[in-house]
Amino acid sequence: MKIAFAHFIFLVFLSTFAMTADVASIRIAPQLKNNSFMEIEVLDQKILCFDYIDNIQFSELSGLAYHGTQQTLHMASDQGALFSFRAVFSDKIDVLEPLSGTLLKDRQGKTLRFWKRDSEGVTLDGKGRLLISFEGSTPKIGYFHKNSVSYGNLIRQYRLPKILRDADNYRSKNKSLEALSWHKKYGVLTATEWPLKKDDKKLQTIYALNGPKWHFNAEPESKSAVVAMEVMDDENILVMERSYTGMFEPLVITLKKVMIQGCKFKICQSKVLAKMNSHRGWNIDNFEGLAKVGKDRYLIISDDNNNVFQKTLLLYFKVKY
Repeated sequence: MKIAFAHFIFLVFLSTFAMTADVASIRIAPQLKNNSFMEIEVLDQKILCFDYIDNIQFSELSGLAYHGTQQTLHMASDQGALFSFRAVFSDKIDVLEPLSGTLLKDRQGKTLRFWKRDSEGVTLDGKGRLLISFEGSTPKIGYFHKNSVSYGNLIRQYRLPKILRDADNYRSKNKSLEALSWHKKYGVLTATEWPLKKDDKKLQTIYALNGPKWHFNAEPESKSAVVAMEVMDDENILVMERSYTGMFEPLVITLKKVMIQGCKFKICQSKVLAKMNSHRGWNIDNFEGLAKVGKDRYLIISDDNNNVFQKTLLLYFKVKY
């Protein structure tokens, strides 16, 4: 994704600043009273500056998942790489340090081929198993080793709902299984970046692999796309949408709550919790990953597109009720 000129200037500054530390504090949000913005409280803001971890290029991060008991944050990149960090959270990000990195591999331990490795969504299921969704000519969701000698190797692939198996049903092969989460009642949930060809362009859908699905309205901004989602404490869904239409247009990141619990309507209700706009003081970048890291607490990460003028940013926040 290209960036607006104002972002270009800001990120050139970051490029120089970032050389001083691997993980550093940075201001992403505008000046806020009590760190409060709409329905969220900003807790911490970081920039991650690693060239390589275990000889794997650290860039294009698109998916996050956090294992609280093990205090491990898992990150997947668009280039089929998997990274694990030790991560400790309180009212700040107390610890964030790399543990390991690897390229994702098939069951035989062979590195995934270029057209099969566009990993996007990441989640942990109820048994702590690491699941990753993929875009491309063969949309898929796989279960991968996360902490053994087979770290990053595929264990098995999940059967998708029929409508999601055929890449021709998507508006683009790069607009498919973007978001992934796990719900204790419905199991594995996924969502496409853009609605399927058969659906209205503003009607987004959350799919459970075991059958149920929920529709909700996309945000009014042009090309607003689902990039990540997480299950909230009340078992509804926190969805992150991104809208970007051009270099001189605003980049908008929206966090919204979609009420799937008890939803018996064609379109479920949703509530915007925060709308971050690059033309309104937010020094945001291409946020694509989202993870729940504590009660009402979440982390989002940006994809630097392997571009020297973009950076890997983290925003840690609390949803207020």
